[in-house]
Amino acid sequence: MKKLLLILVATWIGIHSVYSQEEKNDTIVIPSYPLTTHQAYQDGEMLVFGLSYGFVTGGKATLTVKDTIVNNIQTHHVVGRGVTVGIADVLYKIRDRYESFMDVNTNEPVKAVRSIREGRYRYYNEVEYNRDSSQVISKKSGIHNVQEGILDILSAFYFSRNHKFNDDLEKDEVIEYMTYFSDENFPLRIRYKGTEVIKTKFGKIECYKFFPVTEVGRSFKTEEDMQVWISRDKNRLPIRVRFDLAVGSFTCDLDEFKGLKHPFSSIKR
Repeated sequence: MKKLLLILVATWIGIHSVYSQEEKNDTIVIPSYPLTTHQAYQDGEMLVFGLSYGFVTGGKATLTVKDTIVNNIQTHHVVGRGVTVGIADVLYKIRDRYESFMDVNTNEPVKAVRSIREGRYRYYNEVEYNRDSSQVISKKSGIHNVQEGILDILSAFYFSRNHKFNDDLEKDEVIEYMTYFSDENFPLRIRYKGTEVIKTKFGKIECYKFFPVTEVGRSFKTEEDMQVWISRDKNRLPIRVRFDLAVGSFTCDLDEFKGLKHPFSSIKR
Protein backbone atom coordinates (compact mmCIF):
# COMPACT_ATOMS: atom_id res chain seq x y z
CA MET A 1 0.00 0.00 0.00
CA LYS A 2 2.78 2.42 0.86
CA LYS A 3 4.45 1.82 -2.50
CA LEU A 4 1.20 2.54 -4.34
CA LEU A 5 0.71 5.77 -2.42
CA LEU A 6 4.27 6.82 -3.11
CA ILE A 7 3.82 6.25 -6.84
CA LEU A 8 0.58 8.20 -6.71
CA VAL A 9 2.04 11.30 -5.07
CA ALA A 10 5.28 11.15 -7.04
CA THR A 11 3.49 11.50 -10.37
CA TRP A 12 4.66 15.03 -11.11
CA ILE A 13 7.00 15.92 -8.30
CA GLY A 14 9.09 12.76 -8.57
CA ILE A 15 8.39 11.71 -12.13
CA HIS A 16 12.07 11.10 -12.87
CA SER A 17 12.44 8.34 -10.27
CA VAL A 18 9.87 6.20 -12.05
CA TYR A 19 10.76 6.37 -15.72
CA SER A 20 14.47 7.09 -16.12
CA GLN A 21 16.34 3.85 -16.61
CA GLU A 22 19.39 4.90 -18.57
CA GLU A 23 22.95 4.75 -17.30
CA LYS A 24 23.50 7.87 -15.24
CA ASN A 25 26.84 8.70 -16.92
CA ASP A 26 25.29 8.91 -20.42
CA THR A 27 26.15 11.97 -22.48
CA ILE A 28 23.30 13.80 -24.18
CA VAL A 29 23.94 16.62 -26.61
CA ILE A 30 22.07 19.70 -25.38
CA PRO A 31 21.10 22.36 -27.97
CA SER A 32 22.46 25.88 -27.61
CA TYR A 33 20.37 28.43 -25.71
CA PRO A 34 18.00 30.03 -26.41
CA LEU A 35 16.06 27.96 -28.94
CA THR A 36 13.00 30.20 -29.28
CA THR A 37 11.74 33.48 -27.89
CA HIS A 38 8.44 31.97 -26.71
CA GLN A 39 7.55 32.36 -23.03
CA ALA A 40 4.86 29.91 -21.87
CA TYR A 41 4.60 31.03 -18.24
CA GLN A 42 5.05 34.09 -16.05
CA ASP A 43 5.50 35.35 -12.51
CA GLY A 44 2.41 34.40 -10.49
CA GLU A 45 1.42 31.24 -12.37
CA MET A 46 0.05 28.50 -10.12
CA LEU A 47 -1.05 25.01 -11.16
CA VAL A 48 -2.80 22.59 -8.78
CA PHE A 49 -3.13 18.86 -9.49
CA GLY A 50 -5.18 16.09 -7.95
CA LEU A 51 -3.62 12.64 -7.80
CA SER A 52 -5.97 9.69 -7.76
CA TYR A 53 -6.26 5.93 -7.95
CA GLY A 54 -9.64 5.21 -9.45
CA PHE A 55 -12.14 7.26 -7.45
CA VAL A 56 -9.78 7.69 -4.49
CA THR A 57 -7.85 10.96 -4.17
CA GLY A 58 -4.53 10.29 -2.48
CA GLY A 59 -2.53 13.44 -2.99
CA LYS A 60 -2.16 16.95 -4.31
CA ALA A 61 0.67 18.62 -6.19
CA THR A 62 1.33 22.27 -6.98
CA LEU A 63 3.64 24.11 -9.36
CA THR A 64 4.22 27.82 -8.76
CA VAL A 65 6.34 30.50 -10.43
CA LYS A 66 7.65 33.61 -8.70
CA ASP A 67 10.38 35.92 -10.01
CA THR A 68 13.32 36.63 -7.72
CA ILE A 69 17.03 37.48 -7.80
CA VAL A 70 19.66 34.84 -6.95
CA ASN A 71 23.41 35.50 -7.11
CA ASN A 72 22.64 38.82 -8.85
CA ILE A 73 20.74 36.96 -11.59
CA GLN A 74 17.07 37.58 -12.35
CA THR A 75 15.38 34.19 -12.08
CA HIS A 76 12.06 32.40 -12.29
CA HIS A 77 11.72 30.61 -8.94
CA VAL A 78 9.70 27.47 -9.63
CA VAL A 79 8.48 25.38 -6.70
CA GLY A 80 6.91 21.94 -7.02
CA ARG A 81 5.21 20.43 -3.97
CA GLY A 82 3.64 17.02 -3.46
CA VAL A 83 1.62 15.98 -0.40
CA THR A 84 -0.60 13.10 0.62
CA VAL A 85 -4.19 13.82 1.67
CA GLY A 86 -7.01 11.93 3.40
CA ILE A 87 -6.43 8.29 4.31
CA ALA A 88 -3.22 8.25 2.30
CA ASP A 89 -1.82 10.93 4.59
CA VAL A 90 -2.65 8.81 7.63
CA LEU A 91 -1.03 5.70 6.19
CA TYR A 92 2.10 7.29 4.73
CA LYS A 93 2.70 11.03 5.07
CA ILE A 94 4.56 12.72 2.21
CA ARG A 95 5.73 16.33 2.13
CA ASP A 96 8.07 16.75 -0.84
CA ARG A 97 9.37 20.02 -2.26
CA TYR A 98 11.47 20.69 -5.35
CA GLU A 99 12.73 24.15 -6.29
CA SER A 100 14.53 25.55 -9.31
CA PHE A 101 15.86 29.07 -9.80
CA MET A 102 16.11 29.54 -13.58
CA ASP A 103 17.80 32.39 -15.45
CA VAL A 104 14.93 34.33 -17.06
CA ASN A 105 16.92 34.74 -20.30
CA THR A 106 18.15 31.18 -20.86
CA ASN A 107 15.96 28.95 -18.65
CA GLU A 108 19.18 27.43 -17.32
CA PRO A 109 19.16 26.63 -13.60
CA VAL A 110 21.16 28.83 -11.24
CA LYS A 111 20.23 26.85 -8.14
CA ALA A 112 18.09 23.82 -7.27
CA VAL A 113 16.67 22.60 -3.96
CA ARG A 114 15.29 19.18 -3.04
CA SER A 115 13.50 18.60 0.28
CA ILE A 116 12.01 15.15 0.91
CA ARG A 117 9.83 14.02 3.84
CA GLU A 118 8.33 10.58 3.20
CA GLY A 119 7.27 8.66 6.28
CA ARG A 120 10.34 8.77 8.53
CA TYR A 121 12.72 9.41 5.65
CA ARG A 122 14.30 12.87 5.37
CA TYR A 123 16.52 14.32 2.65
CA TYR A 124 17.63 17.88 1.91
CA ASN A 125 20.14 19.25 -0.57
CA GLU A 126 20.94 22.43 -2.46
CA VAL A 127 22.86 22.53 -5.74
CA GLU A 128 24.34 25.61 -7.42
CA TYR A 129 25.16 25.62 -11.14
CA ASN A 130 28.38 27.27 -12.35
CA ARG A 131 27.96 27.82 -16.09
CA ASP A 132 31.42 29.30 -16.64
CA SER A 133 33.19 26.13 -15.53
CA SER A 134 30.50 23.49 -16.27
CA GLN A 135 30.38 22.52 -12.62
CA VAL A 136 27.74 22.04 -9.97
CA ILE A 137 28.30 22.64 -6.27
CA SER A 138 26.32 20.27 -4.06
CA LYS A 139 25.77 21.19 -0.42
CA LYS A 140 25.99 17.48 0.41
CA SER A 141 28.88 16.28 -1.76
CA GLY A 142 30.88 19.25 -3.02
CA ILE A 143 31.99 20.14 -6.56
CA HIS A 144 31.15 17.97 -9.58
CA ASN A 145 32.10 18.41 -13.24
CA VAL A 146 29.09 18.15 -15.54
CA GLN A 147 28.43 18.46 -19.24
CA GLU A 148 27.57 21.81 -20.74
CA GLY A 149 23.86 22.65 -20.76
CA ILE A 150 22.89 20.36 -17.87
CA LEU A 151 19.52 21.09 -16.24
CA ASP A 152 17.67 20.10 -13.09
CA ILE A 153 14.35 18.24 -13.11
CA LEU A 154 12.06 21.27 -12.92
CA SER A 155 14.04 23.48 -15.30
CA ALA A 156 13.96 20.66 -17.89
CA PHE A 157 10.16 20.71 -17.79
CA TYR A 158 9.86 24.50 -17.94
CA PHE A 159 12.49 24.66 -20.68
CA SER A 160 10.31 22.23 -22.65
CA ARG A 161 7.24 24.41 -22.15
CA ASN A 162 9.08 27.30 -23.77
CA HIS A 163 11.09 25.57 -26.47
CA LYS A 164 10.01 21.98 -27.11
CA PHE A 165 6.28 21.44 -26.64
CA ASN A 166 5.07 22.85 -29.98
CA ASP A 167 3.92 22.03 -33.50
CA ASP A 168 7.50 21.61 -34.73
CA LEU A 169 7.61 18.16 -33.13
CA GLU A 170 7.40 15.14 -35.41
CA LYS A 171 5.64 11.94 -34.37
CA ASP A 172 7.97 9.57 -32.48
CA GLU A 173 10.56 12.32 -32.00
CA VAL A 174 12.38 11.92 -28.68
CA ILE A 175 13.15 14.93 -26.48
CA GLU A 176 16.32 14.34 -24.46
CA TYR A 177 17.93 16.16 -21.54
CA MET A 178 20.74 15.52 -19.14
CA THR A 179 19.81 16.59 -15.63
CA TYR A 180 21.65 16.62 -12.32
CA PHE A 181 19.62 14.79 -9.68
CA SER A 182 20.52 13.18 -6.35
CA ASP A 183 24.18 14.10 -6.92
CA GLU A 184 24.34 12.21 -10.23
CA ASN A 185 23.89 12.84 -13.92
CA PHE A 186 20.36 11.72 -14.77
CA PRO A 187 19.15 11.47 -18.41
CA LEU A 188 15.50 12.17 -19.24
CA ARG A 189 13.82 11.05 -22.46
CA ILE A 190 10.24 11.59 -23.60
CA ARG A 191 8.69 10.48 -26.92
CA TYR A 192 6.11 12.57 -28.82
CA LYS A 193 3.09 10.61 -30.11
CA GLY A 194 0.96 13.29 -31.77
CA THR A 195 -2.09 15.28 -30.68
CA GLU A 196 -5.23 14.13 -28.88
CA VAL A 197 -8.39 15.74 -27.50
CA ILE A 198 -9.13 14.58 -23.94
CA LYS A 199 -12.07 15.15 -21.59
CA THR A 200 -11.36 17.08 -18.39
CA LYS A 201 -13.29 19.00 -15.71
CA PHE A 202 -12.70 22.13 -17.81
CA GLY A 203 -14.14 20.56 -20.96
CA LYS A 204 -12.42 18.96 -23.94
CA ILE A 205 -8.79 20.04 -24.31
CA GLU A 206 -6.55 19.56 -27.34
CA CYS A 207 -3.18 18.25 -26.20
CA TYR A 208 0.23 17.09 -27.28
CA LYS A 209 0.65 13.50 -26.15
CA PHE A 210 3.94 12.07 -24.88
CA PHE A 211 5.25 8.76 -23.61
CA PRO A 212 8.19 9.16 -21.20
CA VAL A 213 10.72 6.43 -21.93
CA THR A 214 10.08 3.89 -19.18
CA GLU A 215 11.88 0.80 -17.98
CA VAL A 216 9.96 -2.31 -18.95
CA GLY A 217 10.01 -5.07 -16.36
CA ARG A 218 9.91 -3.14 -13.09
CA SER A 219 6.83 -0.98 -12.73
CA PHE A 220 5.78 -1.13 -16.37
CA LYS A 221 4.86 -3.88 -18.83
CA THR A 222 5.38 -1.76 -21.97
CA GLU A 223 7.15 1.48 -22.91
CA GLU A 224 3.75 3.15 -23.28
CA ASP A 225 2.45 2.50 -19.76
CA MET A 226 3.04 6.12 -18.79
CA GLN A 227 1.37 8.94 -20.73
CA VAL A 228 1.56 12.73 -20.48
CA TRP A 229 -0.77 15.30 -22.06
CA ILE A 230 0.34 18.93 -22.59
CA SER A 231 -2.12 21.62 -23.73
CA ARG A 232 -1.75 22.58 -27.38
CA ASP A 233 -1.74 26.33 -26.82
CA LYS A 234 0.77 28.99 -25.87
CA ASN A 235 0.68 27.99 -22.18
CA ARG A 236 1.71 24.38 -22.82
CA LEU A 237 0.20 23.28 -19.53
CA PRO A 238 0.52 19.78 -18.06
CA ILE A 239 -3.09 18.59 -18.22
CA ARG A 240 -2.85 14.91 -17.29
CA VAL A 241 -0.35 12.18 -16.43
CA ARG A 242 -1.39 8.54 -16.27
CA PHE A 243 0.42 5.42 -15.10
CA ASP A 244 -1.00 2.08 -16.26
CA LEU A 245 0.26 -0.53 -13.81
CA ALA A 246 -0.70 -4.10 -12.97
CA VAL A 247 -2.62 -2.85 -9.92
CA GLY A 248 -4.57 -0.27 -11.93
CA SER A 249 -4.25 3.23 -13.35
CA PHE A 250 -2.92 6.21 -11.38
CA THR A 251 -3.90 9.63 -12.71
CA CYS A 252 -2.68 13.16 -12.07
CA ASP A 253 -5.11 15.80 -13.42
CA LEU A 254 -4.87 19.57 -13.55
CA ASP A 255 -7.46 20.70 -11.03
CA GLU A 256 -6.94 24.47 -10.66
CA PHE A 257 -4.91 27.19 -12.32
CA LYS A 258 -4.32 30.93 -12.09
CA GLY A 259 -1.91 33.54 -13.41
CA LEU A 260 -1.59 32.05 -16.90
CA LYS A 261 0.43 34.13 -19.34
CA HIS A 262 -1.82 33.30 -22.31
CA PRO A 263 -5.51 32.49 -22.86
CA PHE A 264 -6.38 28.82 -22.28
CA SER A 265 -7.24 28.48 -25.96
CA SER A 266 -6.88 24.69 -26.29
CA ILE A 267 -10.22 24.17 -24.50
CA LYS A 268 -12.84 23.08 -27.04
CA ARG A 269 -16.24 24.66 -26.36
